[in-house]
Amino acid sequence: MNSIVNAPETFSARIPTVEFEERRFQVYTDRQLDKIEAIQSLPEETLFEMKVVSSVLPFRVNEYVINELIQWDKVPNDPIYQLVFPQREMLKPEHYERMADMHRSGADKKDIQAVAKEIRDDLNPHPAGQMQMNLPKLDGEVLEGVQHKYRETVLFFPSQGQTCHSYCTFCFRWAQFVGDKDLKMASTDAEKLHGYLRNHTEVTDLLVTGGDPMVMKTKNLVQYLEPLLEPEFDHIQTIRIGTKALTFWPYRFVTDKDADELIDLFARLVEGGKHVAIMAHYNHWQEITTDIAEEAIRRIRATGAEIRAQGPIIKHVNDDADAWAKMWKKQVKLGIIPYYMFVERDTGAKNYFELPLAQAYEIYREAMKNVSGLGRTARGPSMSAGPGKVEIQGIAEIKGEKVFVLRFLQGRNPDWVQRPFFAKYSDTATWLHELEPAFGEEKFFFEDEYEAMRKGNG
Repeated sequence: MNSIVNAPETFSARIPTVEFEERRFQVYTDRQLDKIEAIQSLPEETLFEMKVVSSVLPFRVNEYVINELIQWDKVPNDPIYQLVFPQREMLKPEHYERMADMHRSGADKKDIQAVAKEIRDDLNPHPAGQMQMNLPKLDGEVLEGVQHKYRETVLFFPSQGQTCHSYCTFCFRWAQFVGDKDLKMASTDAEKLHGYLRNHTEVTDLLVTGGDPMVMKTKNLVQYLEPLLEPEFDHIQTIRIGTKALTFWPYRFVTDKDADELIDLFARLVEGGKHVAIMAHYNHWQEITTDIAEEAIRRIRATGAEIRAQGPIIKHVNDDADAWAKMWKKQVKLGIIPYYMFVERDTGAKNYFELPLAQAYEIYREAMKNVSGLGRTARGPSMSAGPGKVEIQGIAEIKGEKVFVLRFLQGRNPDWVQRPFFAKYSDTATWLHELEPAFGEEKFFFEDEYEAMRKGNG
């Protein structure tokens, strides 16, 4: 690491920058498990289990994660190892044994893929109605790669950003990465995106998501975002970019060949009046312990963009109040805004990662007790369910009945937002559909309206 440099001209050149050496991006998938030196000393059975599980669930990891983030002396209990490397229990026993038998018998690739597809179809690949209910139309045609679930916010899935620098084992968008076109959401049509936004002035926020948009070249991101500076898009106040790159490849913002162009793009959007929010996915404080990670954060914040941190509470990775409190404190110190603690969605390897809602709430509450007010901006635990984002506000006893106190942070009907409602307490429930209304009610207040929306694919 060398001295501070400061040059004129573009915005990125005006930022005093700590120089880092450019680093080559080296990635490994399920086809290169035998090339990952760090895991070759693990038991042979463990390596076989990785092979089996990665035949069903997507696997991708890079050398930065392997060499800089995982504490190998703590494996298999290291949280980042659990975050990126397949574990046997991520598949249900019957699914694991079926796929393991395929490998033991030397089945060919085509037969393995056929069995994998059948197993995947059993894993609720697209939860919360996202393939049926969130589909906007332009000129009578469904827009590919665009979702519009909440009135103010449109999600866009650029096809160039439908992979990641590494994959999270818990990812609720795992179906994007398994090579099945029927499970994928993506678009390359900037004009149609802009046409839809032009016609929907109620939309204030565009969320560019994936995969990870930060795997794209900056020139591709420019074609989607720079036109939004035109007056006809004044109603688009906020541009959000969902990314795990600040964890998995912070060099994207510092030394990649077009990193300066990316920083300049953020600055132009901010100077043009847009609120740019980097929606950073963090799961553990170990992800923000390297110099390059801190430098990436500093460069983004220098543009006037803000960074908000979100991630689910998941067993084996961060089901610990101290880990959350430590992470939130570090984020606040670096100028990041803690935003959401999510609940692991009902898809993929949920059986391995899920926690009872009661336990998730107690971890959240205990962590909140140990941070200052600036760390208490993180909302949760929140379920991104079909009807909307439902937060567990507390556990209480009302008229002799123990209940969960719930509210919508966001809803398909905006009138549902902030309305408290109550569910019977449960030690075992892990998702909204497992909860029952309290006080003898037959249904939650929103159920009939949501069912009508669902049947109408609204």
